[in-house]
Amino acid sequence: MPTQNVALGDDDAVRKKGEAIYQAACVECHGKAGEGVPEFYPDPLLGDATIGELTELIADTMPEEDPDTCVDDDAAAVSAYIHHAFYSEAAQVRNRPPRIRLARLTGEQLRQSLAGLYGSFDSSPWAEKSGGIKGIYFQGSRWDKKKIKLERTDPVIDFDFGHVGPSKEKGIDPSEFYIHWSGSLLANQTGRYEIIVRSTCSFVMDFGRDGREFVNNHVQSEGRTEFRQTLNLTGGRAYMFKIDFFQRKRKTEQPPATISLSWVPPGGVEEIVPASNLLPSWMPATLALQTKLPPDDRSYGYERGTAVNRQWDESTTNAAIEFSQYAISELWPHYERRHRKDSDENRARLRGFARELVSTAFRGKLSDAQQKVYIDHPIDQTPDDSEAIKTICLMALKSPRFLYPTLDFDQSESQRVANRLALVMYDSLPSDRWLQKLIEQNKLTTEKQISEAAWKMNGDFRLKAKTQAFLHEWLELTHSVDVSKDQKKFPGFDERIIADLRASLDAFLDDVVWSETSDYRELVNADWTITNERLAKFYGDKWIPADDHAVGLTRSVADTQTRMGVLSHPLLMANLSYHQTTSPIHRGVFLYRKTLGRTLRPPNAAFSPLNPDLHPKLTTRQRVSLQTDEVSCQVCHSKINTLGFALENFDPVGRFRITDNDQPVDASGSYVNRQGETTRFDGPRELAQYLATSSDAHRAFVDSCFEHFVKQPAAAYGADTLDRLTRQFQQDNFNIRQLIINIAVTVAKQTQASK
Repeated sequence: MPTQNVALGDDDAVRKKGEAIYQAACVECHGKAGEGVPEFYPDPLLGDATIGELTELIADTMPEEDPDTCVDDDAAAVSAYIHHAFYSEAAQVRNRPPRIRLARLTGEQLRQSLAGLYGSFDSSPWAEKSGGIKGIYFQGSRWDKKKIKLERTDPVIDFDFGHVGPSKEKGIDPSEFYIHWSGSLLANQTGRYEIIVRSTCSFVMDFGRDGREFVNNHVQSEGRTEFRQTLNLTGGRAYMFKIDFFQRKRKTEQPPATISLSWVPPGGVEEIVPASNLLPSWMPATLALQTKLPPDDRSYGYERGTAVNRQWDESTTNAAIEFSQYAISELWPHYERRHRKDSDENRARLRGFARELVSTAFRGKLSDAQQKVYIDHPIDQTPDDSEAIKTICLMALKSPRFLYPTLDFDQSESQRVANRLALVMYDSLPSDRWLQKLIEQNKLTTEKQISEAAWKMNGDFRLKAKTQAFLHEWLELTHSVDVSKDQKKFPGFDERIIADLRASLDAFLDDVVWSETSDYRELVNADWTITNERLAKFYGDKWIPADDHAVGLTRSVADTQTRMGVLSHPLLMANLSYHQTTSPIHRGVFLYRKTLGRTLRPPNAAFSPLNPDLHPKLTTRQRVSLQTDEVSCQVCHSKINTLGFALENFDPVGRFRITDNDQPVDASGSYVNRQGETTRFDGPRELAQYLATSSDAHRAFVDSCFEHFVKQPAAAYGADTLDRLTRQFQQDNFNIRQLIINIAVTVAKQTQASK
C-alpha cells in the first residue's frame, strides 16, 4: 500500500519565512529566482520533487559549508518557498507561460508535405489490409487477356519455378510464360531502404509510379541475377510497383525460373519483403524525397523545427529542385492529359496547374497578389514550360507560407483547422480530396465536425507510421540503436535475432494500439508478446507460439510471472544494458524520466560503472549499490536505483533469470510519486501493475504523445491542457487512438480561438 511522506507546512506564513532564509543564505549561489549563478551553481532550481523531498535534501546538504544550520522547520520553510516560487512545474508555467513557438517544417514534415503535394494531383490514399501482391499469370511472353491462366494474391515474391513453371495444372507451359505482379510496398518508417530483386529471367520493375522505371532487365544481362537499388522511403507511404517477369523460349538450355523481392529496412537485415508490407492494390502515385536533410533539434526530447542555418537552407533548396523535376516530368504531363479538352489560351492549362500546386503548398486559396507573384509573373516571363514550373516550385517551396505551417495567414476557419489536423495526424498538408471538400464546404467549424474528421484520419498508414515513431521515441528506441552483445557470453544473439526482435516489438505495438480497445494498460501490462520459431528457440518456453500451427510472427503463450508488456521486451532490455552486464541505472533513468515523466538533474561527473572483475562475487545490484551509496549520489540514485533494480530479472539480452552471479536476483524496488506517496514492489510484475495504474505514468505518456504529434509543449495550449487530456485519457479507458484524436482536436480548437 502507498504510504504518505510527511510534507511540512506550505502556507503563506511558512513560505514568507522560507523566503527570508533563502534571500539571506541561498541567493549568492542560486540567484534571486533560482536561475543559477555561473561560478557556483549554474543550473536553475527546477524540478518535480515534493516539498518533503526538498526538505530532506536541504536538511542533509545545504548550505554545503555547514549543513546543520538549515534543518527541521527552517529547511521545511525554505523548501515550501522554493517549490511555490520557482521550482515546481506549476511555478514554472506561472512565471514563464509557454507559448506556441514559430517553427518551420521538421525533416519528416517536409518529406510528408512534399509527398502530399505530389499526391494531391492524384486520388487520395486509402486504408487497405496488407497481405500480399496481385499476380496475373499468362501463357506466352506478353500481355494477352485471352491467355490469362491464373490470377491470385501471392503473399510474397519468392519463387523457384525451376523447369516446372508456375502451374502445369492451369496449362502454363514452363518454357514460355509471363507474370505481371502489381500492388504497393508499404514503408513502416522513414529511412534508407535497399530493394533487392534476384531473378534468373528477364524482368522490368517500375516503382512509385506507373512508368517510373526502377530496374530494367528486359534484355537479360549475361550471368547477372541480382539487382540492388538503395533509396529513401517515407514512413506511412505506400509505393505502387509492378514487376513484369518473362520466361522466354530459348534455343540454348533454358535456366530454371526464379525470382525474389527482398529488402534491407532501416537498421535491419536482408529479408524477403513480408506480406505485411505488401498491398494487392495500386496506391496513388507518390514521391519519396531523396534529398538529404539535416537532423532536427531534439534538445527538448522531441523533434522541433527551430534551427535555421545554411545547411537547412541549402537542403530545402535542393528538396525544391528535386520536387520540381518530378513536377516537370510527371505531374505536368499528367495534368495536361486530364485537361487536354480545356482551352489553353494564354497558357491557361499551365496557369491552372501552377495555381493548384501553389495553393496546395500554401495550404489555402491564393489572393490576387499571390496569383501575380507566384504564377502569372513567372509564366509571363518564361516561355519554356519546364523552366516556368521549376521557377514556380522554387518560389513556392522556399516561401514561409510553405515552410512555416503554423503561420495562420488569411485563411478560412475550416482551412486553418484542416491544416492543423493534417500536420498533427500526418505531418503533412491537407491534400486529401475528402478533406479539401470539407474545407470548400466550410464544415470544420464545430468540435463535432473536427472530431469526425480526425476519426476519419484514424487508421491511415501515415498515422500508423507516426504513431509507431512516437512509441519508438517513448521507448528511446530508433532503428540506429546498437544492441549487440558479447558473443562469448551471449552466443546466438546475432543480427538475425535482433531483426526478429525489432519485428516482434513493432508487431506487438501494432496489435495493442490498433486493437478495438487500444489500451495503454495492455501496452505496459500484457502477459503475451509476439514471437517466432527463432525467438522461441533463443528465449525459451515462454516464447513459444500460442498456436502450434502458426507460421512467422505470431502471439506467444501467456506468462503472468515474467512478462510485463513492452517494458520487458528484450529489445528494450538489451538497449538498456551494457555489452556484458545489465544496467539498473540506465533502466531506472528510463523508467523515471520517460515512463513516469519525472525530472533528474544532470550527474555531477561522468559515470563509469565498476568493472565486474574487481568485485567478482557481487551481483549487479550489489555492485551498483556500492558505487552509488555516497550521500551526493543518493540525491538522484535513491530514485533511479529503486526502479532499475525491479528489472534485474532480465539479463543483458532480455532473457528472464532468477539468479545473478550464482545468487538469487533481488528485484525489489519502490517509487515516490508526485504526491509524495511511496509504493513498493517486488519484481517486474508488480512494477507493471503499478505502471498500468499510476497517474504519473498516465500523465507522462500523454505528455510525450502531445509533444511528438504537435511539436510544441502542451502548456502552450493552456496551463491545464496536460491535466485535462490526462483525465480524459483515464475516462476513455486509456484508449491510445482516442488520445491522439483528443490531442488533434485540442490543437484545431486552439486554431479557432486564435482567429
